[in-house]
Amino acid sequence: MEPVRITGLVHDYVTRDEEGNNTETKRALDHVELNVEEGQFIAVLGANGSGKSTLAKHINALLLPTQGRVLTCDMDTADDRYLWEIRKSAGMVFQNPDNQIVATVVEEDVGFGPENLGIPTEEIVQRVTDSLAAVGMTKYGESSPNRLSGGQKQRVAIAGILAMEPKCILMDEPTAMLDPIGRREVLETVHRLNREKGITVILITHYMEEVIDADRIFVMDAGRIAMQGTPREVFTRIGDLQELRLEVPQVTELAHLLSERGIPMPPSVLTPEEFVTAYKEVAGNTEATARTNVVGLLENEPPKAVGRPNADVSAAGSPDTEAEAPVLSMRDVRFVYGVGTAFETVALEDVNLDIFQGEYIGLIGHTGSGKSTLIQLLNGLERATAGTVRYLGEDIFGEGFNRRQLRSNVGLVFQYPDHQLFEATVIGDVSFGPKNQGLSAEEIRERAEWALTLTGVSQDRWQSSPLELSGGQKRRVAIAGVLAMKPKVIILDEPTAGLDPAGRDEILGEIDRIRRETGMTVILVSHRMEDVARFADRLVVISDGRIVFADPPRDVFHHREKLTSIGLEVPQVTQVMQMLSAEGIPCREDAITVEEALDGFGVAGA
Repeated sequence: MEPVRITGLVHDYVTRDEEGNNTETKRALDHVELNVEEGQFIAVLGANGSGKSTLAKHINALLLPTQGRVLTCDMDTADDRYLWEIRKSAGMVFQNPDNQIVATVVEEDVGFGPENLGIPTEEIVQRVTDSLAAVGMTKYGESSPNRLSGGQKQRVAIAGILAMEPKCILMDEPTAMLDPIGRREVLETVHRLNREKGITVILITHYMEEVIDADRIFVMDAGRIAMQGTPREVFTRIGDLQELRLEVPQVTELAHLLSERGIPMPPSVLTPEEFVTAYKEVAGNTEATARTNVVGLLENEPPKAVGRPNADVSAAGSPDTEAEAPVLSMRDVRFVYGVGTAFETVALEDVNLDIFQGEYIGLIGHTGSGKSTLIQLLNGLERATAGTVRYLGEDIFGEGFNRRQLRSNVGLVFQYPDHQLFEATVIGDVSFGPKNQGLSAEEIRERAEWALTLTGVSQDRWQSSPLELSGGQKRRVAIAGVLAMKPKVIILDEPTAGLDPAGRDEILGEIDRIRRETGMTVILVSHRMEDVARFADRLVVISDGRIVFADPPRDVFHHREKLTSIGLEVPQVTQVMQMLSAEGIPCREDAITVEEALDGFGVAGA
C-alpha cells in the first residue's frame, strides 16, 4: 500500500460574485506527480504561495482535484464513500492550532480524536498520557487551552493527532510557534513514531534544519514540483534554492562559502557535528591550514558589526546613559491570570525593564515563558496585577492617560494575523488604523499603499478579502496595518512564522531600515535565534516569567548552557564556532552570523 499516490493533480481556486459567476481563477497546483512510499519521512519545501498547503489538503481530502487523481492509502479522495477512512488514515496538524482545538480541557481535547474512533476508554487514557508526554505538555493536562500560549496550543494540537495513531501524519508548519528545544522535541517524537511504528510523515516547513533527516525532499514552485531528492542532493543546489526564495542550514552555507575561498570543505555538510568533523580534517592538512589562516585576516580586529552597533549596556541591562529617558519602562511588574480561580497562573514576576527610543529589542524565551503577556502589558491590552508600566514616563493606567493614543504609538502585531484582520478588503484593513487616527482620505490611501508595498503584498491582492489569503500573506497584511499608523514603537510577536526565508529577510530588513531612518523602536518576539542575532541591539531573555538576561546578543549567546537549560539555543553557526573552539581550533567563537564566522577562522576566540 502506498500512503500517497498523486497523478496529474491540478487545483484551481475560483472566486465568484454574489450571483455565483466566476470572477477569478487562480491555479494553485499545476499537474503535480508525487508518490510517497509507506514509512517514509517526506519534507515539502517552497516559498509562500507555491502550493504546499493546498497539496497537503488534497492528501487529507479537505480539497478535491480540479483535474487529476489523489489516492490516500489506496482510497480515491474524490470518492465520498472513503472520506471518513481517509481522515482517519491521514491526520493533519495545521499552522494555527486554534483551528483544531475543540475542548475546554487539554486532556479532553487530545482524547477527542480517539474517542470518535471508538477506542476503548483505557486505551484513550494511555494514548492521551503518552501523547502529552511526547510534546512536553504533561503538566498542562488539566488546563484550559484558552490559557495556553500559541506555542503550547500547537503542542496540544500535535498531541491530538498523535493520539489517533494515523497511518500518515501531515504537518503544515507545525513548529512555527515553538521554542527551539520544543521544536526539536516534537520533531524527535515524530521521527520516533516514523521509525518505530512505521507512520508515514509529510512535513511542510520553512525551517531547513528540520528536514535534514528526511528520506526525501520535494521543493515546490508555482504549483509544480521544482526539485526533489535526498537532503544532501537538494541542499548542494544552493543557488537553485535561493532562486526559489529558500535557504540552506547555516552550516551548509558556511561550508559552501569556505569552499569558494579555496578551503576544501565537502558540499553536503548538514549538521554542526558534520561540519566540525570535516573542518578538523581540513585543519589537519598543513596547506589547507595555511589557506585557512588567510581567511582569518581579522585576527587583531573586532568582530564585524551586524546592522547598527549594539548599544553599551549597563549591569542593569539598559543603555548606559543618564540623559536619555526610556520610551517604555516596567517596574516591579507582576501579572497573574485567573486571580482567585482554579486556573490562577503567575505569568510574570518582578519584571524590571527599560526600552529606549530607536532600540531594536529581541525578546526571546521558551514557550509559555511570558513573552506574549509582557508585550500585551506594554501595549495596554492587559493591566499589571502589581507594579507599573510607563510610556514616556507616564503610567499607562494613570488617571487621564489616553490608552487609545498609546495603541497608535505602540503598535502590536499578534502571533496569529487572523486575530486582527476583519475588513472586507486587504486595503480596507490596512486603512483602518490611519482612518482612526483622523487622517485625510488622501493620506490614509497613501499610507495604506506604502505599507502594503513595503511588506510585499502584490497590488492584485489589495481588493481581495484578507480571509482568502495564505497564512504568510495574512501576516504581511497584519504587519502592514500596524506600519501604516507609523507608530513610535512596533511590537512584532513571531512576525515571520509562516513566511518563506526570502520573505522573512525582506520584512525584517525593511523594518530595520525604517527604524534606522525614523528612530522607531522595534521589539521583536521570536524563536529564531538567527533573526535576533542579525538585527537586535539587545536581547531580553525571559524564563518562567522572570527576566534572565537583557544584554547584547553576543553576550547572551555566550551563555549557551544556560540558554539550553531554559529551552533556547544559540544560532547554529555560533554553536559550530563554539564546538570548534572547544576542540582547540583557532576561530572566533563569539560569531553570531555566517558572515562573522566566515571571517573568523584562524582567529583566536573571544
